Amino acid sequence: MATPITLGPRPNAAGSYDWPALVDRLNVRLRLKTTPIGMKMFATRAEMEAIPKIRRPKSIHTTDQIVGQASRLGWTVGITNDDLVGPQCGAVLGLHPRDEDWLSGDKMNGVWFSTLEDAGAHQNAMDTVPYGRYEAMAVSPLAGGRLDPPDICLIYANPAQMILFINGLQWTGYKKFDWSCVGESACADSWGRALATGEPSLSIPCFAERRYGGVPDDELLMAIAPHFLPKVLDGLDALSRNGLRYPIPPYGVQGDARAGLAKSYG
Repeated sequence: MATPITLGPRPNAAGSYDWPALVDRLNVRLRLKTTPIGMKMFATRAEMEAIPKIRRPKSIHTTDQIVGQASRLGWTVGITNDDLVGPQCGAVLGLHPRDEDWLSGDKMNGVWFSTLEDAGAHQNAMDTVPYGRYEAMAVSPLAGGRLDPPDICLIYANPAQMILFINGLQWTGYKKFDWSCVGESACADSWGRALATGEPSLSIPCFAERRYGGVPDDELLMAIAPHFLPKVLDGLDALSRNGLRYPIPPYGVQGDARAGLAKSYG
């Protein structure tokens, strides 16, 4: 008799989740080493500052550092555009306008791109939250439930963990995912795109995310709306029942592959 699939946490009548249970199940299935966090946008600074035990920066930071304080240190942190080092960070969150100067790419010309035209093309290609809707943003560990619900969840994982996370997302209602890579400013590919479109958004964290946000060499980043997570968990449970789970044991490059393939591919 087949072992029944354990369903992931479901929202209550208010649309909230049992966040500790959800994070626990993610960690059981994927053994994540980095704290899953939530990100939430606020129309006013006052709304953000009303979050229980929220920290406010005492100096100027990149958004990567703010996200890192939540995912690496377990803090709940809120910011406005005034807390950020420049318009590049603020524009991704919709806290700074995509004005003529920002779109020109002048600040990246000759540093990240060979010409002003290339730098401007990069700026115009970035996915960002529309300007004018929000004054503030906060990040916090999901298990704490302080941003209930967050707008998006940020899941850091190594490539093996991440492909299983995606497999879980595709277990039912299969969809082929096409993700972008703007290169530097890859936060536009993750939280910028997910906030702007509502779609799961995978990125390769960029130089700044690794230098200032503490992202290790081996981690990718998935930004995903909370309502997708129970679906992912259901898929991970089903895959695990089929013997497809993390860690993925190496089969060996010289052995007869037929026995292993018969179990995982029929």
